[in-house]
Amino acid sequence: MLATLTDRPFSSPDWLYERKLDGVRAICARDGGEPRLWSRNQNSIERGYPEVVEALAEHGGPRFVADGEIVAFDGNRTSFAKLQGRIHLTDAPRIAATGVEVFYYLFDLLHFDGHDVRPLPLRQRKRLLRDAFDFVDPLRFSPHRNTQGEALLADACARGWEGLIAKRATSPYRGGRSRDWLKFKCVREQEFVVGGFTDPSGARVGFGALLVGYYARERLHYAGKVGTGYDTVTLRWLRGLLDEREQRQCPFVERVREPGSHWVRPELVAQIGFAEWTGDGKLRHPRFLGLREDKDPTEVVRE
Repeated sequence: MLATLTDRPFSSPDWLYERKLDGVRAICARDGGEPRLWSRNQNSIERGYPEVVEALAEHGGPRFVADGEIVAFDGNRTSFAKLQGRIHLTDAPRIAATGVEVFYYLFDLLHFDGHDVRPLPLRQRKRLLRDAFDFVDPLRFSPHRNTQGEALLADACARGWEGLIAKRATSPYRGGRSRDWLKFKCVREQEFVVGGFTDPSGARVGFGALLVGYYARERLHYAGKVGTGYDTVTLRWLRGLLDEREQRQCPFVERVREPGSHWVRPELVAQIGFAEWTGDGKLRHPRFLGLREDKDPTEVVRE
């Protein structure tokens, strides 16, 4: 179940408000054997988070399906950039060597002990979820507040959080994008599809900037170039991924006139922070935050 962005926060006793977490969405499942973890695009990711799998095995029942977010912290804020240090690793010693501690916040329950609980109201599913697991780190229950959405959003923004998720208290769990879950954001950032890159200049290695866009009516539209937010290791690593996907044809609908441009198959999804949209539909002051492996490129739209 996916939330829809809104720029109109509100308060209502009929809605719950949860902290918006900046991590990797993950469904956990167990059917008598070892727990499994699945990303949004249905990739198996349990090898990347062995401590989460161990905690689910120890502190969950024999049969469950639950929804949540795997996060790492930078101070009191969840940080997708911090989590990047672990996202691509599956070897336990290398994972441990990163020193990046992760937590799995569970916020919804889909099945438990052979029963499909998705049709139940959200408030009831949250009560069942609290009783279905022993919440010992790295497992954490995602708390919620009631009624005061606008005051809670102001507090979240003051704390430097990403925002809130507002959820209709009576809603069932339905797969796909829904207006029963709404995003209230404090910062401007979203996913974009990588459609190309430019040559590096001067002492820069790897590439100069990513050329990114979003889908509208099944066509990829150009949103601008992203030249900041990279360190040298990331530049070299990304260049390898880009070279594997290089193609001759520009994937964007618009004609893109950037010197030294190269085009790639639109398969990579990047998280980008930015100041605002310009009048001609481009990103102002964009910066690279990380790659998303849990997002289907065709689902990336302008929020």
